[in-house]
Amino acid sequence: MPTPLSVSKIKSQLLSPALTSHFEVVIGIPKDLQSVLGINQERLNLMCSEASLPGSQLTTLELTNDRTGVTEKHAYRRLFDDRLDLTFYVDAKNYIPIKFFETWIQYIMNENPQETIRKNYAYRVKYPDDYISDQGLIVRKFEKDYKSVLEYEFVRSFPLAISSMSVSYDASSLLKCQVSMSYIRYILKGINSPVSATPASAGGAGDGLNTSLNIERPDIPFDSGISAGIIGPDVYNSTTPFTIATQGAINAQALVDDTGLSSDDARTIAGGGFVETLIGG
Repeated sequence: MPTPLSVSKIKSQLLSPALTSHFEVVIGIPKDLQSVLGINQERLNLMCSEASLPGSQLTTLELTNDRTGVTEKHAYRRLFDDRLDLTFYVDAKNYIPIKFFETWIQYIMNENPQETIRKNYAYRVKYPDDYISDQGLIVRKFEKDYKSVLEYEFVRSFPLAISSMSVSYDASSLLKCQVSMSYIRYILKGINSPVSATPASAGGAGDGLNTSLNIERPDIPFDSGISAGIIGPDVYNSTTPFTIATQGAINAQALVDDTGLSSDDARTIAGGGFVETLIGG
């Protein structure tokens, strides 16, 4: 059935949308290149008038033989967008964005103006680690109260292309420089971390598993001393170390009530075999 909502609830949940005009960009620069560029980086960051929040997708394998008449897809890789597009206002005094990214690309290609003018000039590209910024390229999306922030940090970035810029005798408009940045992946900060497993040697505990769980199920009763458990797609609440030794104590009756499993199946799961498989044991 449809769920009735009060006007106050609709106003609190729908009338505070995120706005596209509140964002900032920080350009990451390789250490070897910082002295070469020699610009006001804070001013360059402020000149960024448009950025695209990146996307990604899962690449999958298609399985058609496991079950008759059923086609399944299993994820095996995350595929990121191949570029990040940034648009900058160009200042009338120093043309900072144009000079900045042109200098970066010249540095990548080892260009020397006195040599590149020759018709038989051959490009000699630098080694990638010399011109790629491992970290530092950041796009932050925030709101006018500065309380909600999403931060996208891009790994291994460098300028891939500078788009052409039209100039004409028609009515004047703002000159903008559009740059495409290449990267291998991005890290989204400002959201809860998903379930992860850490070996005991890296600070975990017990049998080599330290699972951080972020989906709370306070309605599920637990026996005294039980902190966490994973059953099927559900994640039960805790951020404390979860070890195989505690699996047998998971409340089997709670599984029966929550999932509808038989008592025998619930006891089997609570015994640890199925849970161990899920978390990579």
